[in-house]
Amino acid sequence: MIKRISSGGAFEAKVGYCRAVVAGGWVHVAGTVGQGDTVTEQCADALNTIHTALQKAGADWADVVRVTYMLPDPDEFEPCWEMLEQTFGANPPAATMISCALLAPQFRIEIEVTALLPT
Repeated sequence: MIKRISSGGAFEAKVGYCRAVVAGGWVHVAGTVGQGDTVTEQCADALNTIHTALQKAGADWADVVRVTYMLPDPDEFEPCWEMLEQTFGANPPAATMISCALLAPQFRIEIEVTALLPT
């Protein structure tokens, strides 16, 4: 069974995707950007959106097994480290950071996660 979770974001309808898909015991959360002026504000907002999707799927931060961070400026990643350490705590996932262009120039970080539903 496949469950689709929408966050109601404007891009979901425009682009044709949903915030998360639950399939085969896995939760796949789409790349998520946040609002705000600084990279840390955007990171916090993206994490909040991701957390809501995880909870709707029946998962939480401890269930995340993979995370990908995408930033146009890799030098802006370090200001997010403390927040990410607090988010994942004793359950850090495998992680990758990619430097790349994002959908629009105002976006400074995009985060994508995969979680395994608890049994």
